[in-house]
Amino acid sequence: MNTTDQGIVIREYRGAFEVETPDGALLCTLRSKLHKVFVYPESENRRQVVESVRRLTAAAPVVIGDHVRIARFPDGTGTIEEVMPRLSKLSRFAPGDRPVEQVILANADQIVLVVAVRNPDPHLRFLDRLLIAAERGGLIPVICVNKTDLLKSALPDITAIYERTGYRVLRTSAHTGEGVETLKEILKDRISAIAGASGVGKTSLLNAVQEGLGLRVREVSHATGRGRHTTTYLAAHRLDQGGMVIDTPGLREFGLWELPAEELPALFPEMRPYLDGCRFHNCTHAHEPGCLVRQAVSDGLMAQDRYDSFVALWKELKVKQKFEG
Repeated sequence: MNTTDQGIVIREYRGAFEVETPDGALLCTLRSKLHKVFVYPESENRRQVVESVRRLTAAAPVVIGDHVRIARFPDGTGTIEEVMPRLSKLSRFAPGDRPVEQVILANADQIVLVVAVRNPDPHLRFLDRLLIAAERGGLIPVICVNKTDLLKSALPDITAIYERTGYRVLRTSAHTGEGVETLKEILKDRISAIAGASGVGKTSLLNAVQEGLGLRVREVSHATGRGRHTTTYLAAHRLDQGGMVIDTPGLREFGLWELPAEELPALFPEMRPYLDGCRFHNCTHAHEPGCLVRQAVSDGLMAQDRYDSFVALWKELKVKQKFEG
């Protein structure tokens, strides 16, 4: 006779899911009703078939962090019967041409976004995309400025730029130990995710936070200057001090999923106090006269780098809306 239980998905491997339950981990498959129904294109083109399979994977109905209801079997396995409503998520436009949302993880309380001071050099526009996705998905962002031991020349003052927005910013180095104890406190007793571009040092930080996780570390490629993937799949790890952290593969692109340009200003926290006071009620804050946001930038109340990032994203979204409309 089958019994039912609830748990959290902590690992996925080739279509099977490891679910953490009060009685321990259980390997589960998906009940057939949860599988996405997909019709292959009427073509013998292998590229189209591969693209179709990749799209199906991107739209997977179960992700790491999902709370699920499972059925247990006498042989010690189970099936996922139901996915509970998600309280938060990190998602993006799945890589490719067709519009598919790729939910990367679910139900974290917060997300630690890691950026390196060098090797690879910081890409703040990429960081801004992750911050926007976190805001939309109900995740509290923490910015981790990592590899501070490599700081040998002047770089953009990342800490100053983002602390002005109200985000918490932490400087860390797995090599010297700077900020590691603070990061442990931030992760303690919470469900957290950690994300960033490839090579920024997420894996080294997790190894510093908890010895024995056994996570592999790879160097940044000297030929390309880009990070190499160390984590190749998502997995959630319980921490000795309490809490859980979801480790994600290094990200190399991050398209914002179905974000209207009109909603973008409210996703920049430092812009919110000025949004209702502009001369024009439908101000886009990108070019109009009498815009309080633009005035705040001129007065030094908002970082120019952040405003430039906003304008670039706003233009990108407007072009996309025009194309899709």
